[in-house]
Amino acid sequence: MHQGHLPFKQTNQAVTDQELIERTKWHYATMNARRSIRDISDKPIPYEVIENLVLAASSAPSGAHKQPWTFCVVQNPELKQKIREAAEKEEYENYHGRMTNEWIKDLAIFGTDWHKEFITKAPYLLVVFKKSYDLFADGSITKNYYVNESVGIACGFLLQAIHQAGLVSLTHTPSPMNFLAEILNRPKNEKAFLLIPVGYAAENATVPDIERKPLSEVLVKY
Repeated sequence: MHQGHLPFKQTNQAVTDQELIERTKWHYATMNARRSIRDISDKPIPYEVIENLVLAASSAPSGAHKQPWTFCVVQNPELKQKIREAAEKEEYENYHGRMTNEWIKDLAIFGTDWHKEFITKAPYLLVVFKKSYDLFADGSITKNYYVNESVGIACGFLLQAIHQAGLVSLTHTPSPMNFLAEILNRPKNEKAFLLIPVGYAAENATVPDIERKPLSEVLVKY
């Protein structure tokens, strides 16, 4: 055993091959029902729920275990309004010149535009920041590794945890996103990665009629 290591104990190991198959079938069926939702209710959620979701996200693997992420939880209505106004300003520019015609055409089925009501409607916003390096009070820094990959995996954990809790979310990436660091007064080593509203689905929520690629298009066996 390596110095500083502990024995690994699997807490949920399947007993039989069939049990393993059934578990993975169930998990696929559960996750296949997950959808990005723009119609989010303003129904309150206990703050402890958000803390638990962030803890689940923070259990993700990361390069050299640096955990190069910060999750900012925004509940304050004034801050949410500022974020919405800044996001809509950038999105207006995107829909009126920045995005190509092909991009806009690909988005047509989703019925999206530059209006982002979900930012102020959702009870919570989770703003995920990535840290290319850690910055300490004395001005010293330490490098982080595989930052995009690590933060991307943590966000995947977060989306899954939100879905498993019976809540909905949306991955929003208003580009550029520098305004998020400014509004939330984040340190210079943090850069916005994702904006994720979290809440219950609104009673009138709808989703686009789309299908995921079949296994034959995403899996190659050797």
